[in-house]
Amino acid sequence: MSSTAVIALIIFVITYIGIMFNHVPMIKISRSTVAFAGAVFMILFGVTSFDNAISYIDFNTIALLLGMMIIISTLKIQGFFSFIANKTLSLASTRTKLLVLVTFITGFASAFLVNDAVVLLFTPIIISICKKSNLNPIPFLLAEMLSANTGSVMTMTGNPQNMLLGISSGVSYFYFLVRLLPIAVLGMAIIILFVKLFYKKTFADKSPLQCEGSFSYNFKDMRNTLIIFCLVIAGFFFGKIFNISIPLIALSGAALTILFSRAEPEEVLQGVDWSLLLFFASLFIIVSSVKDAGLLDSLMQIQLKDNLQGIIFIYLITLVFSQILSNVPYTVLMLPLLQVAGSEILYLHLAASSTIAGNLTIVGAMANLIVIEQAAKDNVRISAKTFLIIGLPSTIITLALSILLSFWW
Repeated sequence: MSSTAVIALIIFVITYIGIMFNHVPMIKISRSTVAFAGAVFMILFGVTSFDNAISYIDFNTIALLLGMMIIISTLKIQGFFSFIANKTLSLASTRTKLLVLVTFITGFASAFLVNDAVVLLFTPIIISICKKSNLNPIPFLLAEMLSANTGSVMTMTGNPQNMLLGISSGVSYFYFLVRLLPIAVLGMAIIILFVKLFYKKTFADKSPLQCEGSFSYNFKDMRNTLIIFCLVIAGFFFGKIFNISIPLIALSGAALTILFSRAEPEEVLQGVDWSLLLFFASLFIIVSSVKDAGLLDSLMQIQLKDNLQGIIFIYLITLVFSQILSNVPYTVLMLPLLQVAGSEILYLHLAASSTIAGNLTIVGAMANLIVIEQAAKDNVRISAKTFLIIGLPSTIITLALSILLSFWW
């Protein structure tokens, strides 16, 4: 092994350990800063050049993320999520109806608005709804976490790893949705069943919910943004006809939103998760540098095929490594292997497995950690054991169904 390869290996291992544990004594770090430092050190120690590092970044994925974040930030400012909360309160006459609404609203919102952003905004709203209704928020927060991941699997704009896989595979937005929609819907139904099963006492009470208060919003404020958002979604479906890429559609929607939403541009941009964009860009540099140093040569020798054996292999390693690395870093690491295989089916299965596997443990997906942190601010504690009790069975069953549904593809 050359000295360059040794240096690349050391930087890679330290970086991924930092991403896994996200804490070093006496040093304030986050996943984004660890990945950024790793990318810089790859350049500084000669593993790759600055020009090569820039070329490694998949700007299509970064652009798609940025565009969706700007639209989501604007909707947040204009009270769109308060609007959803009000509609939920008006429809949730019982505890079971509230659970169903939380699950499916979170799931479908995550499919089109990026799951991490959805849970960041929905968590305080769900806790507030539960407090207004004198309910234990934990069952509903568990449903939110699990459905945010499961629902986001249905589109290539549902989560960061789907964006990467969708763009890299070259499949259409419609094709991606049609193939993965059944898995998402069945998965959300399974989540409802298990939450009700493990919180029987809560849902045994059939008395009508008494909700005190409401959430304020002005529909006129968000009218232009909602029209632009609907046009963006339509563009995702029909963009290929006009030879317009999905990232360009998202950026165009973001530009129109800034121009016509009447929201303050500075406030909108402050709502963008710049650290996630930095995290993604840094991961591209790290993994590509390691690949060029020859450290992934043995991995690239694996011959993945889009048969049952190859599909099961992807699901098994994804289930394990999504818990160790979290699903976004794992997906970036697996991308070179999929590019060699060149199978659309395998891209879809990695999208399904990496997203659903995030429901196995609290550390499996960023959305889980966001909900845990947000809930803790309201003195609502969700332990790893509590999450695992529902996350484990619902994840295994949904993954099994995903494999079975692949025969329909």
